[in-house]
Amino acid sequence: MLRRHLLAALFAVSAAAGGAPSFAQAPPAPPGANLPAEDRALVDRAVAYLDGLGEARGHFTQTDARGHISGGELYLNRPGKARFEYGSPPTLLVVADGRSVAVLDRRLKTFNRYALGNTPLALFLQRPVRLGGKVEVTGVDRFPGGFSLTAKSGVKGLHGQITLTFADNPVAIRQWSLVDAQGARTTVRITALEPASGLDPGLFELHDPSNPGSL
Repeated sequence: MLRRHLLAALFAVSAAAGGAPSFAQAPPAPPGANLPAEDRALVDRAVAYLDGLGEARGHFTQTDARGHISGGELYLNRPGKARFEYGSPPTLLVVADGRSVAVLDRRLKTFNRYALGNTPLALFLQRPVRLGGKVEVTGVDRFPGGFSLTAKSGVKGLHGQITLTFADNPVAIRQWSLVDAQGARTTVRITALEPASGLDPGLFELHDPSNPGSL
């Protein structure tokens, strides 16, 4: 089910016994403090890029652990806001409004809302990006044309990890890959991400259609 695939992508860094690390509340700390100097330099470049990323739009393709592929349009208004439209017309919507993440599945007629700070999206959407403390950078990998950073929760008992992949020269986000406590991997690849301006604020609002008065 597509909704299940989506929620796996949002909560892949959850605790084995339930509950996800609060990425948005990580205190300031030197990112990758235990990494070699050359790796810390790449972490700094990635953080600088993400901190400079504001309004943007592009396309995404999501592949889950079973090989199921879905995708659609992506809109960003960092800090805090994002919109993922799955399909055309969109039957599944995921919207982060800066405080929460709302998930609307028109096919299943379901609506759910979660605290943004309890999802891995918080790591990508926060400004300034905070790698360190409760979010521990565990490795940096290099490959022709780019590099990737792998991070996990620094809180004991919380499992899973996220890997952010970047192109180099210039630095640009290309994908993130989430591995949950059971080892299942969900990958979201981003293409044609371009700066945008004046995005409609309504793109980052999603209310329960069964409760028109909800906030």
